[in-house]
Amino acid sequence: MKETQFIAQNKSKWQSFEKILQQEQIAPESLKDIYLQVTDDLSYARTFYPNRSVRVYLNGLSKKVYNEINAYKKSSRSRLFSFWTDELPRLVSESRPAFRLSFFVFVLAMLIGAFSSANDPEFVRTILGDGYVDMTLENIADGDPMRVYKESKEMGMSVGITLNNIFVAFLTFLMGIFYLIGSIGILISNGVMVGAFQYFFYEQGFLLESFLTIWMHGALEISSIVIAGAAGLTMGHGLVFPGTYSRAKAFQISAKRGLKIMIGITPIFVLAGFIEGFLTRHTELPNVFRALFILASFGFIIWYFVIYPIYKKKKGFKDREESYKLQADNLHQFSYYQVKTSGQLFNETFLFYARKVGIVGVLFVVLSIIFTLFNAMVMKVVLEETFIFKDNPLVKLGEIPQLFYNVNEKWLLPFSACLYTVVSLVVFFLFEREALESGDVDQVISGRMKIFAKAFGVIIINILVVGLLAFNNALSLLTIPFILPFLLLWAFSTYRGEIGFFSSFVEAWRMYFSNFSKILGLTFSFWAIGGFFYSFVQTGIFWFLVNMVAWNLDVSQKDLNSLVNMFLLFFSYFNMILIYTLNLIGFGFAYYALKEESEGKSLKEKIGKISFDNQIRGIAKEV
Repeated sequence: MKETQFIAQNKSKWQSFEKILQQEQIAPESLKDIYLQVTDDLSYARTFYPNRSVRVYLNGLSKKVYNEINAYKKSSRSRLFSFWTDELPRLVSESRPAFRLSFFVFVLAMLIGAFSSANDPEFVRTILGDGYVDMTLENIADGDPMRVYKESKEMGMSVGITLNNIFVAFLTFLMGIFYLIGSIGILISNGVMVGAFQYFFYEQGFLLESFLTIWMHGALEISSIVIAGAAGLTMGHGLVFPGTYSRAKAFQISAKRGLKIMIGITPIFVLAGFIEGFLTRHTELPNVFRALFILASFGFIIWYFVIYPIYKKKKGFKDREESYKLQADNLHQFSYYQVKTSGQLFNETFLFYARKVGIVGVLFVVLSIIFTLFNAMVMKVVLEETFIFKDNPLVKLGEIPQLFYNVNEKWLLPFSACLYTVVSLVVFFLFEREALESGDVDQVISGRMKIFAKAFGVIIINILVVGLLAFNNALSLLTIPFILPFLLLWAFSTYRGEIGFFSSFVEAWRMYFSNFSKILGLTFSFWAIGGFFYSFVQTGIFWFLVNMVAWNLDVSQKDLNSLVNMFLLFFSYFNMILIYTLNLIGFGFAYYALKEESEGKSLKEKIGKISFDNQIRGIAKEV
């Protein structure tokens, strides 16, 4: 190619780069893309036009990009400052409907809590617990109603409260993933609790004292819970109202916005914990001082999260979130016969899951409903005796075996094996069809007998999987992440059908032990995420919401317990199928990656395609 052709072909691109470099703020991704393209062009120019002006021009342009990158690194502090002064207020402004809804739900829940306490003397004990109510009554009798805030050391209390508040806030945020309902549920729970708490002290004649005490820290703490609810609603908005994006892409955008809001309020939780640990206990302070402190705290929240975003919107925000730069879902092409790290396998698993979330989501719901109703109505299992669900998230993983085996319900294991086989066959079918459509993977021709044989092999392996999950002791829970990967590699190799059932066992064995660290890295990533959701989203919130229904309906305690246990059983089984599906997809990708690592099929094909045409980077050399 002649120099004039080279310039004509790239002139408009270089001019667009120069315009971008003249901007005050440049997105890091843009700088990266420009730097890669300019250095590519510079390399080409150095090769074919070493003494021409285009090389000098491109060298100067690459220096400008390099200087911008260094300037960006040096300005990290200013960008952090910009997050608080510009980006976070913009996100708050864009999420105003979520903030309004969160505030309305919380205030309404407070009124419900107070009204219910006024009409039912036992309501406060139901919400706050007998232990807390009795302790507070003793403190009131001793003349110190707020003594609960003085019983712990300042630093220990401050750290403990801060960690607890951050946990509650992030749980409120994460529950937004359940189509907004989760975040609203936790807002209702906390709002009713605050309303009942305040009415309890009003009834005891200590409304002013309780208000001046708890709102010392509560002005920031409760406000932050409301904001966390808004962040959760912002995240869930992408799932419920995806707009012109795919649901997966809309969720990716909304989750990013919600997470930034959560990061923004984390320092407020730290400050609220400090106040509760060190200042709230000093009830001897003048009431005027405490009232002014509460007003100042509310004033800060109203100024920063209401007034300032409105002011900034009128003035104009500097940063604009360039969500349009997100890669479309269908642009990502999965590669199968390619050596990958456990991180790459993890990312591709979730990309694949996002594409198939509609199909597999319906499958999860249907199978979980079948499992729950079969237990409750067909086999007529006494749910509250057979399935015990705990509130403590640190021990909830111990519940898993009861979903697969019970000494009095021996049919439970084969029934779960059937359902898990359905999951495996559907997920493997979807995965293999995508692989075949990519052109990287060849179709394995097989007759009816071979199809039946590989399906039967998958059934056998799923029986082993369910049996592994059914062992009810701590040791078995620790061995699951080590044994399950081998079983899944064996299952996919069997389904693939290139070799027989026992040969697939040998192949999976070789893959497992030759890449032990990579496989464990992938496995623990899945189980860490799955374990978090299984343990931390099944909290007392479900009991609370169902109790809310029961308070307004004529439902017996027995029927209420059955309803709650049916819901928890459904949700637990749904979570387990979700975790299992992620593992199935992940080890489908791992199978091809490990096969490439051991056999080099794709590498051999690429070597065979090497030619010695007179080209560089797809452009013919000038001769």
